[in-house]
Amino acid sequence: MDGMTRKGPVDLSGMDRRFFEALSPDARVELLCRLHALAIEQAEKLARDSTNSSRPPSSDGPFGPASGTSTGTLPPSTPPAASPSAPEPPPRSGRKPGKQRGSKGIWRCEALQAERDENHYPALCAACATPFEMWDRQSGHSAHFVLDLERTAGGIRIACVLHRYHALECACGVRTAARPGVGVLSTMPGRSRDLLLSEACLVGPALATFIAALSVRYHVSRAKIREFLAVWFGVPLSVGTLDRCIREVGIACEPVVEDLLGDLRQAGVIHADETPWKQHGRLRWLWVVLSSSTAIFHIGSRRGDEIRDLIGDAFLGWLVSDGYGAYRKFKKRQRCLAHLIRKGIALAGGLNPQGAHFGAWLLREVRGLIHEVAEGTGARIVNPILARLKRACKRHRDDEAEKVRALAREVLNDWTAITAFVTNPDLPATNNEAERALRDAVIARRISYGTRTEEGSAAYAATMSVLETCRRRGVDAWAFITNLLADARRGLPHRAIPLPA
Repeated sequence: MDGMTRKGPVDLSGMDRRFFEALSPDARVELLCRLHALAIEQAEKLARDSTNSSRPPSSDGPFGPASGTSTGTLPPSTPPAASPSAPEPPPRSGRKPGKQRGSKGIWRCEALQAERDENHYPALCAACATPFEMWDRQSGHSAHFVLDLERTAGGIRIACVLHRYHALECACGVRTAARPGVGVLSTMPGRSRDLLLSEACLVGPALATFIAALSVRYHVSRAKIREFLAVWFGVPLSVGTLDRCIREVGIACEPVVEDLLGDLRQAGVIHADETPWKQHGRLRWLWVVLSSSTAIFHIGSRRGDEIRDLIGDAFLGWLVSDGYGAYRKFKKRQRCLAHLIRKGIALAGGLNPQGAHFGAWLLREVRGLIHEVAEGTGARIVNPILARLKRACKRHRDDEAEKVRALAREVLNDWTAITAFVTNPDLPATNNEAERALRDAVIARRISYGTRTEEGSAAYAATMSVLETCRRRGVDAWAFITNLLADARRGLPHRAIPLPA
């Protein structure tokens, strides 16, 4: 039984009555202690929720966090109900998601009927640059239908407009034709057709922005957006067309994000946070970095290079973040105390007596420190709180319980960042700004399971960046994005988000 005394994983597969009877008294006591520690660990794991861990509130049960329940008691044993064995999942077909190459397409059943025409004429002769006059000879050149969203006194409607492009003949004999504007070309390896932003598109900028709003902001699936437009507006659009609109909005927003980086790096206080994100089944990370008037989202790896590329090496302000090691390279940093409070709640409600005592001590001092700093009390009250908090951590930094020891050492090792807000009243004690900004993306992740391509990840992050920045600056986000997309399809320079007055 020498191997039983080593602190390896407890193997439950070979334990039965005969195994326990063959153990020596010392080995039996050692095994019982290890099984007791394992039971405590599993009981505390079952009791985790959004109030005592870093789990989001969306992970709680339908009746909220199980607060007030004791993890030290076991429920009465009830005979397990006979449940049928779960069916095996069907084997994967190996096909890519979406419409397969070579499959039969679905075409429009009825021809579009235009409510009105909009004529487009060239302004100058392509050869001699002479302005055209009304009496110059003209002829039809091309035309295409556009479905776009229009606001009315009673709400919104989708109008069908026929855009006609005409050609004019100059006195020099050269015929010049008006053509739809053409913007940026987005390429992606493996795609059969590249995405070109152009005015010659079935869906207008306002309707495309409306579709993107339903998807990105309101988390409606492509299939339900298609059903909504067909039932309520009588406009059937394919899923591919809807996806193109969402991608176009993201591509139009990407240049704006480059300008926002400069605004962000000039801020005095920046909040940063990250959360897991899936891209085609691979684990990525969604970052958010924001100030009082600017927000930037980014999907990438979890390496420290990601946050340095967003903030920049020359950033001189304060960074408010959690305890992730990538943030510790910034000297001026405020550590989020809400994370420490949740860890303290988990220890205080645990089954380890020393851990419960330390957790309650930590909670009392940290909450008291936040309250006194917020009230503006002087060093006469704040300094004793800091001394008691440090003394509690020093007393438990060599505790036998791993979680108690780890939390005490974590506070001591990051003491300067944890207490930075005491001497800098303008710093917040928590990172709630960044966590609230990520909440909408976390909900979207649970519904859509992330993105599939690099282009889709970049488009989603850029759209979220423009949305959150417009909200912080008091700008109508969807009107701004509509104009942004219209300019991008014409190939015009992108406009900047106005700063708050």
